[in-house]
Amino acid sequence: MAFAALFSSPKPSRLLTTCENAKGRDAIYVAAVPLRAPRGPAQMLVSTAYSMGAWNLQHLMVIIKPSSPHPQAFVFDFQPQDPEDFYVMLSALFSGQVAGVVLKRSLKRIPKIRCWFVGFSNVDGVELANNFSEGWSTQLIVGKHDCRHYTNGLVERLTGERSVLERLSPHWLKKPE
Repeated sequence: MAFAALFSSPKPSRLLTTCENAKGRDAIYVAAVPLRAPRGPAQMLVSTAYSMGAWNLQHLMVIIKPSSPHPQAFVFDFQPQDPEDFYVMLSALFSGQVAGVVLKRSLKRIPKIRCWFVGFSNVDGVELANNFSEGWSTQLIVGKHDCRHYTNGLVERLTGERSVLERLSPHWLKKPE
């Protein structure tokens, strides 16, 4: 009887591979890169902090790898319009409001370091990300409305997972291999 119940269960098998579960679904990743800063000592300081894994000094973005046979992935991120401007950096450091911009770019491949798979989207991820980005306020306030909030918001819309960066933060402290 148990044998028959096992094979007649309407529940999906837990033994399906990730590839089978992912069929027709866009893969969602979160990536971190060094913050851009004005040339000189500020840029050197930011690069050093990034190398040591200081998560507050990393720029975060969402990468969508469509399930369709596109050879490319798409990056969506929110940053200051001119991240290398000294006055923008000063304003941002003191929680001032600066003009921001949502960017969409294409990638030939998913990065191998400081990039984490976070789930799958059940809808067209690129279309949803485009719509989300259109409605995103471009007034950037570090710590209140910045790349971390954009990343958390977009990942939540794409995968349903809230506050994904809280789950990933331990990984930021690890040095890349």
